[in-house]
Amino acid sequence: MTNKTVPVADEPVETAPSAPDNTTATAQATDAAPASEEVPRAGSSSLGEAGDSSIGERLKVLGGTWWARYSVRAISVLVLIGLWHLASVNDFRLLLNFENVPRPGVVGAVLLDLLSSDIFYRHVGASVERVAIAFGLATISGIALGVFMGRNRFVEDVFSPYVEIFRPIPAVAWIPLAILMLPTEQSSIIFITFLGAFFPIVLNTMHGVDQTPKDLVRAARALGASSTSILIHVVLPAALPSIVAGMAIGMGIAWFSLLAGEIISGQYGIGYFTWSSYSLVQYPQIIVGMVTIGLLGTLSTLLVRYGARPFLRWQR
Repeated sequence: MTNKTVPVADEPVETAPSAPDNTTATAQATDAAPASEEVPRAGSSSLGEAGDSSIGERLKVLGGTWWARYSVRAISVLVLIGLWHLASVNDFRLLLNFENVPRPGVVGAVLLDLLSSDIFYRHVGASVERVAIAFGLATISGIALGVFMGRNRFVEDVFSPYVEIFRPIPAVAWIPLAILMLPTEQSSIIFITFLGAFFPIVLNTMHGVDQTPKDLVRAARALGASSTSILIHVVLPAALPSIVAGMAIGMGIAWFSLLAGEIISGQYGIGYFTWSSYSLVQYPQIIVGMVTIGLLGTLSTLLVRYGARPFLRWQR
């Protein structure tokens, strides 16, 4: 009888664990070590890049602080004064002639003398009062007309020809007509100053209202808001950045127009002071008047911008 071999399924055979090989364990531990634990060598590129990035971040933070920015601006003004002094001392004559231009020290001494007199403050007070009245009237009427022109095409078609025709006329050209139409010199100067501030405010307000996103207006209407609510809560906040920009531009043009009016028909004011100094050949007083005009215009513009910041919190 022949014996047949029957195949049997292979069964796992348990083997006794053997001792780990020291060479294999060392190799596995070396492979498992993370690459980040490697210590960079001195002078490596990674350290250089880290140092450059940290210095760049520090400079970025330093440049973003307010005192650093204003320090740069103050230094730029001091550089200009230094160049002015050098040009005056050396009688610079290349395109510009500095022979008759007084030195900064002389102008500073004259300014200190004027600050101790009441007449200088009277000139400054007269100009500030005229600008305040004219700019206030221009702001109220300009914003109102600009909103109506931006919201209503018929109103825009009626008033836009007047705005476009009268806007390019310089302030000096209005002086004879203003003297003929208005009873006093004060009212004529205020009228000329008003025109200088009025047109930039009207145009910027109109464009700001006209560029209000239509989706916001439609969404407000879909929620049941009335036309007045849409104007107050949607249109005016959206147009406010343009309105503030127009007010800042109008303030600068108002000072320019005021000086033109004071030079021609004024008896007091910083413009009259500057022009009378030129007529009397008082060159340091001329520069004092010019610097005073620039400072007053800058302070007025900053007052407009910072005064409008609480209403523009949604932008930040």
